[in-house]
Amino acid sequence: MTPAAGTRLGLAKFQAPEVVFGPGSIDEAGFAAGRLGARRPFVVTDPGIIEAGWADRLIGLLREAGLDPQVWSSVSQNPKDHEVRAAYDYYRDRGADVIIGIGGGSVMDAAKGVAVVAGNGGDILDFAGIDRMSHPLPPMLMIPTTAGTGADVSQFCIVTDTTRLVKVTIMGRTLVPEVSITDPDLLVTMPSWLSAATGLDALTHGIEAYVSLAHNPIADLHALAAVEGVVTHLQPMFRQPSDTGAGAGMAQASLNAGLAFSNAILGATHAMSHQVGGLLDAPHGVINGVLLPHVIRFNAPCHRFVRLAQAAGATSAYGAQDGADAAEFLAGRVEEIGRELGVPTGLSGLGVTADNIPTLARTTLQDACLTTNPRPASQHDIEALFEAAL
Repeated sequence: MTPAAGTRLGLAKFQAPEVVFGPGSIDEAGFAAGRLGARRPFVVTDPGIIEAGWADRLIGLLREAGLDPQVWSSVSQNPKDHEVRAAYDYYRDRGADVIIGIGGGSVMDAAKGVAVVAGNGGDILDFAGIDRMSHPLPPMLMIPTTAGTGADVSQFCIVTDTTRLVKVTIMGRTLVPEVSITDPDLLVTMPSWLSAATGLDALTHGIEAYVSLAHNPIADLHALAAVEGVVTHLQPMFRQPSDTGAGAGMAQASLNAGLAFSNAILGATHAMSHQVGGLLDAPHGVINGVLLPHVIRFNAPCHRFVRLAQAAGATSAYGAQDGADAAEFLAGRVEEIGRELGVPTGLSGLGVTADNIPTLARTTLQDACLTTNPRPASQHDIEALFEAAL
């Protein structure tokens, strides 16, 4: 395939776990855990996944493989620092080994947090930033039950600092799990609001990865596939959660998006969204859906939006210099999707006030995701984006 115009050629690294994909692939979990050396695997999940029956399904598979699973389920939306600390204490006290996360992004981030502390000691908040881990982590197996977060394949771990009320970004290649099992059958128990939130997260991952300063040709392919997949399948899955075809399409799009942003990193949407989520404990993907159109318009001068607009269904023959027009189409398309999914039209609908903006902007500047945004952003720029998004 010929590289697209504007694609930067040169040294590129692309890291991914072993991926097991397809209906019924959860049946491979016991075998996969055993290959990683598990004897007492530590299963991290949440009450919703237990209620849906997927945790019991996994536990049964692990036991059939001769393993002795230890289960931790005290994980909430947007995992908290104290939840990671408590989970690690249980992991240590039970003599567990391989770490398995089954659930959405919150569960998988909590599982990664346990792995960080298990391998490196200290407190989870000590590792905020990039490549702060100096020792290997226990092997990890991730099984997503939502379609959007990409945590099952990424080098990110996001944890809420409950003292400062901010989300802390922990990033490093060692956070990429050894194995990811993506079974579209697990998506049928997602409520519609969660499919909307996680789907918008996947869309944001694809768009931000493609325009990121750290983009590369391999990540670009996954980013474009993610955007096309979300635009095609998210609304049908939202309308009809039992639509297995749409679910499989969204599972694939989520996987593509995760591989893209794990290797190309993200941008201002995520840097800003993390702060709102830390302050208000609101759904991450919904926040992204509100912020993304504003950030797209801010980033329009980067001229990498033409291919993204085409992936999102644009019929106009945008030329190489039509990035601003393509960006406007893409921003409008995101807003259109958000309206159908019932996403608030502004951050005020999530509880953000004008008084929050200076603090949100200040902490955004400290988020690692901002470093790869294609356009530099000052505190004034970030405040203006938050004000526009209210």
